[in-house]
Amino acid sequence: MIFCVEDDRSIRDLMIYTLHSAGFEAKGFCDGSSLFDALRAEAPQLILLDIMLPGEDGIAILKKLRMQPATENIPVIMATARGTEYDKVTGLDAGADDYLAKPFGMMEMISRIKAVLRRTNPKEPVRRYEVGSLELNADTHTVLADGERIQLTLKEYNLLRLLIENPGKVFTRSQLLERVWGIDYVGETRTIDVHIGTLRMKLGKCGDYIETVRGVGYRMEERL
Repeated sequence: MIFCVEDDRSIRDLMIYTLHSAGFEAKGFCDGSSLFDALRAEAPQLILLDIMLPGEDGIAILKKLRMQPATENIPVIMATARGTEYDKVTGLDAGADDYLAKPFGMMEMISRIKAVLRRTNPKEPVRRYEVGSLELNADTHTVLADGERIQLTLKEYNLLRLLIENPGKVFTRSQLLERVWGIDYVGETRTIDVHIGTLRMKLGKCGDYIETVRGVGYRMEERL
């Protein structure tokens, strides 16, 4: 949800229409009073806040937002008059995350909103890996080959995960033993060859993605 605080109704309606078209939910407000009324019921992802407003101006509203625990971390983009350096600096100093200089284009508005949301809402690390039609989901501990779920032993799964997390990287047999079996493992490197052979068989055609690098070890072939 994006909150737009703009006293010019035609501009506010255009902003909301554009946000809806870009896939965002949005609500519009004409002043700070109506904004704070809405904030008591709902916290938005971001607030677009015009500086020139009836009653309290945008800077005063921003300072209030930053002083209240419930709203202090909500990203705010200020709308300033073009060429008014003082407003830009004051807004950023008061805690604004970005600013738009009026008159601004609607596509610029969407671009800046997305950029601020990326900065303020970092994504969780990717835990799903794909190479061609082979997929490993580390959250659900599942492996799909050509859409079919494959049952693997723990060692086979860990071996595949190491390779698919590092497509194109060559691992020696000793490195694979150390990373998958543990540094204290006592045994032959032939163990790796046996497990790779079984893994390839279980993966069917997707097993071809595991490439043998003669005299070195194995790697997961990169596939676009």
